[in-house]
Amino acid sequence: MILVSACLLGCACRYDGQSKPHPLAQELAKRGLAVPVCPEQLGGLPTPRNPSERRGERVVMSDGRDVTAEYRRGAEEALRLARLYGCTAAVLKEKSPSCGCGRVYDGTFSGTLTDGDGVTAELLKENGIRVYGESELEKLL
Repeated sequence: MILVSACLLGCACRYDGQSKPHPLAQELAKRGLAVPVCPEQLGGLPTPRNPSERRGERVVMSDGRDVTAEYRRGAEEALRLARLYGCTAAVLKEKSPSCGCGRVYDGTFSGTLTDGDGVTAELLKENGIRVYGESELEKLL
């Protein structure tokens, strides 16, 4: 089983109320291998919501609100689901403050990327789950 960002499966759960469907993620679901997850929603944030970016260990919304606790709660719930379903890998939405793997927006809301992981990606990696961005999805098929 593979944990998959729900927005990649076509669920309208992104900050802007949209989805980012990816055909290979949808193929995983058709094969019965995908466990959909939206850490932001699991952490208690609404959809739609103000955009957020990671600033070091914190996550802040564009209006300045600190939503670190919600992002951590969502990451913990995503990890709980990964363990429950026996997921050994995750395919997460790139650049997200929650799901980004390797590169995330830098917290200035200027469109600038920096090296690092989102809160959920980081926690999953710390717990031995392989994390891939959607551009790496073909590695799992």
